[in-house]
Amino acid sequence: MFITDFHKLYRAKNLNKEVIGTFQELIYSYYKNNKRDFPFRRNISPYNVLVSEIMLQQTQTNRVSEKFTEFISAFPDFKTLMNAPLEKVLNKWQGLGYNKRAIALKNIAKKVVEEYEGKLPADIEILKSFPQIGYNTACSIKTFAYNLPTYFIETNIRRVYIYFFFPGSNSVSDEYILPIIKKTLDFEKPREWYYALMDYGVMLKKTHPELNKRSVHYRKQSKFKGSTRELRGKILRYLLKNSESLISNLSEKLKINSQSIHKILTQLEKEGFLKIEEGKVFIS
Repeated sequence: MFITDFHKLYRAKNLNKEVIGTFQELIYSYYKNNKRDFPFRRNISPYNVLVSEIMLQQTQTNRVSEKFTEFISAFPDFKTLMNAPLEKVLNKWQGLGYNKRAIALKNIAKKVVEEYEGKLPADIEILKSFPQIGYNTACSIKTFAYNLPTYFIETNIRRVYIYFFFPGSNSVSDEYILPIIKKTLDFEKPREWYYALMDYGVMLKKTHPELNKRSVHYRKQSKFKGSTRELRGKILRYLLKNSESLISNLSEKLKINSQSIHKILTQLEKEGFLKIEEGKVFIS
């Protein structure tokens, strides 16, 4: 079926059983022949899902695929991750960016072990109380870890629904998409359904790159070069390699002005990355 034919069917019959069934058939048909294979889609466990979902925040799947297996090998469960030195965790995290996610993951592991007997909760409100986990991530963890139905939106899913249900529309809000997601969900196979949606959305990114720009939530990512995020990464990489440093030496070694150095170090210490003592700085 051509997309124009689907649009005609949707206009004529709205979201009746025929339209929903046709939509699901189109998505699953593509997925059957084009499903992506990732290490985090194999050997599914609540711990593995949690790690992959935190890694996937603002990071491309190919980069996560490279790091996921290595990370899981080093820290195979909640207790191992909780007890691991932060320096080792950050070393394994290098290459993924947004290092505060590594600290969040370590803190989540501690909470799961100490407060939930080592079992990741499936309750969305509890998951949302964990660091670095908002509503959409909580829902994705529940669905992928336990194959339970939830309703959430991420970039690729948004792209699919705009393509099928909002032809020609601009400034499409998620509040208009979510009710359609609820009505079209495959309640028997929610995990597989969301995998299929995401894979279809990746295909659309190549063939219709403009789709997400039609969302009211679209934001162009800020430049990395010269950003505070880049400088934070430089400092952490240097300290992971050299154990510790005089603060006065960092500016010269990394070619960062002293005002920026002090501001970033203060923030990194506040976030739990570093310790600063007597003019020296080292990994917490």
